[in-house]
Amino acid sequence: MADLLLFQQGADGRDIKLRGLRVALEVELQRRVEAGLEQMLGIRFLASEYSTGPWHRGRIDTLGLDENGAPVVIEFKKGSDSGVLSQAVSYLSWLDSAHHEFEALVRRVLGAEAAESIDWRRPRMVCIAAGFSHHDRVAVQRLPGRIDLVRYRVFDGGLLSLLLVDSSPGSPNPAASRRHREREAAVVSAPTVPAGPAPGSASLVPECLRDLYAELDDALTAWGEVEVAALRHYIAYRRLVNVASVLFRPRHEAILVYLRLDPGSVVLEEGFSRDMRGIGHLGTGDVEVRLASAGDLERATPLIRKAFEAA
Repeated sequence: MADLLLFQQGADGRDIKLRGLRVALEVELQRRVEAGLEQMLGIRFLASEYSTGPWHRGRIDTLGLDENGAPVVIEFKKGSDSGVLSQAVSYLSWLDSAHHEFEALVRRVLGAEAAESIDWRRPRMVCIAAGFSHHDRVAVQRLPGRIDLVRYRVFDGGLLSLLLVDSSPGSPNPAASRRHREREAAVVSAPTVPAGPAPGSASLVPECLRDLYAELDDALTAWGEVEVAALRHYIAYRRLVNVASVLFRPRHEAILVYLRLDPGSVVLEEGFSRDMRGIGHLGTGDVEVRLASAGDLERATPLIRKAFEAA
């Protein structure tokens, strides 16, 4: 992935390259990211400096729950530290053995509904550091867990950049939350066929929408590095956060796309797009776009572009 370059226009009109620096203290970075955790990474804060007990003998920098219901461990390094991946494996192992403890923490901090909706199939590790070696980036693809390597830089004027340099989707764990199991049992599935763009058992797409979804997938993955995560009830297109969530409505032969956009920044059209703030729905995103044809997808392209440019 290309290096992130930032420029600031000087008094003479010429652009000056900003020099990214490391933080003086690791805790400075941790506290800043924790304060903006949901906005920056789509993760709800649970705890800081969390002890993993006498067996694992660790102290997790930050614990959270992401927008898709996955448990998240976050580790910060002010410099470049190859040991971060061994910590990732250890802490993901702790998560696997601490379901009840983690669920109790979520219940205490975020409430019963969040605790019952935890999705244990893909717990995440987010490593935030000044840099990662080539060996780190190769190794992360060989590890079974879901791990994101995020590089930070701080700049004059209080500017902070976070760049996803590598990511491993991990292997799905068959264990799921009680609420997910209940919802799954209650859903009567329409006839489905596997969707080529997003492999996995959760990515079955109604046959009547397969062609339209293939075009939509092309449109959503045309914006550089995009991870496609086939979840139980929707397909998430994400960078550091979900940019779009895709749901299927075969009875109406329509696809619903929820975009990470401020509804106040776009022109909404009745019957095509709407403001979802305050309206519960599966997936994430405040702007809903309804697609029933290739023409609808063409109309939606500027909104999709705007969402990815803002991500």
